[in-house]
Amino acid sequence: MNVTINGERYEFERGATLADALERFRSPSRGVAVALDGAVVPRDRWQETELGTAATVEIVTAVQGG
Repeated sequence: MNVTINGERYEFERGATLADALERFRSPSRGVAVALDGAVVPRDRWQETELGTAATVEIVTAVQGG
């Protein structure tokens, strides 16, 4: 199934989770917020939240500075 992560399409097996998406995207383990189809998903649910067909994932990384 195709999943869009930060505007780019990726192929995933059925049953893939948000944690799989973060791994594929090589996202840092800290300072990250994730939304699935427009809804923020708490970190403690990433392992259990399955991606649907044509899901859209937005990964936002916190950056310090001013």
